[in-house]
Amino acid sequence: MKIADIRFDAHGLVPAIIQDVTSGTVLMLAYMNREALEKTLATGVTWFYSRSRGRLWQKGETSGHVQKVHAIKYDCDADALLVTVAQNGAACHEGTFSCFSRCLTSGMDAQQVVEPGAVYNNPAMNILYELYGVIAERKQNPKEGSYTTYLFDKGLDKILKKIGEESAETIIASKNQSKKEILYEMADLWYHCLVLLAYHNITPTELLAELRTRRK
Repeated sequence: MKIADIRFDAHGLVPAIIQDVTSGTVLMLAYMNREALEKTLATGVTWFYSRSRGRLWQKGETSGHVQKVHAIKYDCDADALLVTVAQNGAACHEGTFSCFSRCLTSGMDAQQVVEPGAVYNNPAMNILYELYGVIAERKQNPKEGSYTTYLFDKGLDKILKKIGEESAETIIASKNQSKKEILYEMADLWYHCLVLLAYHNITPTELLAELRTRRK
């Protein structure tokens, strides 16, 4: 790819679709000018041009939710970009993993897509990432009365204690042969595991990448 191949519009901009490299989730749509694209290629993290503010901005420059670039592709007309990234935390300023969290087609569920390489794009996977995004946001910006903020304030020992407790309760639920209890307790366990990941600044994308290396 050469920047000279890209067809910027009359305002010197090109739309950039941002997609999570592991889940396949479409995260956001933003615009790049030539300088933003050059900085993205040079730094390996996403830079955009804000039309409302009239300046360049780096994704995650204030929130810490940086996007590490894996690949940049352009379409057949060379007037749109597809940028695959490893998303740290939430992509949306509202705290959700993806900006596309609202649906016009109520009642029409998206079909699960399983692509080569085990890349998943489905609502269930998005919930996992959205939850992690909220957790990461609470770590970055503590909120009074938030249980997640409470865990981060208490520190690692408290988080590990809760994981131990939830693990034991999940075991008991399984021994009880209760589907309802298993789902309830395992949801608690997964939540606290996500808190632990965020504590260590590890993203679900990194965890899924590790799992993919073990697939034979």
